[in-house]
Amino acid sequence: MSKTTTNLIGILLTILAGIYLYYHLCSSCGVAVADNDPVEKVVTPVVPEATSYPFALSNDGYACNVNDNYNFNVSSSSILTPLATEVSDCIGSLKTFLGENSEKVVNITGYYTSDETNDSAFPNLGLARANAVKNSLVESGISSTQVNTFGQLKDEMVAKDNTYFGPVSYSLETEAATTADDMKALYEKIKADPLVLYFNTAEASISLTEAQRQKIADISHYLDKVADASCNVVGHTDNTGKAVTNMKLGQDRADFAKAYLTKNGISDAKINASSKGQTQPVTSNATEDGKAKNRRTVVTLN
Repeated sequence: MSKTTTNLIGILLTILAGIYLYYHLCSSCGVAVADNDPVEKVVTPVVPEATSYPFALSNDGYACNVNDNYNFNVSSSSILTPLATEVSDCIGSLKTFLGENSEKVVNITGYYTSDETNDSAFPNLGLARANAVKNSLVESGISSTQVNTFGQLKDEMVAKDNTYFGPVSYSLETEAATTADDMKALYEKIKADPLVLYFNTAEASISLTEAQRQKIADISHYLDKVADASCNVVGHTDNTGKAVTNMKLGQDRADFAKAYLTKNGISDAKINASSKGQTQPVTSNATEDGKAKNRRTVVTLN
């Protein structure tokens, strides 16, 4: 075999080896993707941006608008502190404005979502948040008679790190003074059907129905609008155990209910807590059902 022939065979073998390696070691090289071939796509989830509502209100020459506001955790009506300095400044200027314009009121609307759990004493978490803000304003020197509170469902709210930023809105308006007839009607409604809380034996805990939450909202509204009004919280027990022990248990229940109401927006100074122990049963203690009815705390107006 000549040298030339040997060289040609070597070149041919090199070409064949290159073709073999190309197709076996480069599986994706030169392969066209058909239009109908499935292609796996990586989808990045869209995270909604957290909502944020400002502390903003204006009326008749008064205006305050800052990006900060009262903030709350999800399913909570407790204000997160500290407040931003700008919010505190707005509260100070609002106090001055309302003090100089007694016919003006500030309406506070608290927002809530249907996914939240309402552990407050109010019919909804928005109203509970509005009342928390009202308490903050009252502590700053604003009269509760110049504050109205409302709740509004707002499912479009988006939290960030378990916090809602500013789930509260405000408006200023001129409101006719609350009439004596309006307050008399509310007073008679509360007195005729007082709030009654029932307890298990030797326990002092509270679980409210929707009707009871509304009664608390009515009591809170009356106490806000009538300057010298107050309410009585009276604890009662059945006749299980010693009378002296039951008197203390009744007081414990009354104190517990008072603390609960205070936490939920009713001024401590407007609540009188006392005990009647086992001395005022509403029915016989001869049956378990009767005892259950006697283990109660009654909340009504003076």
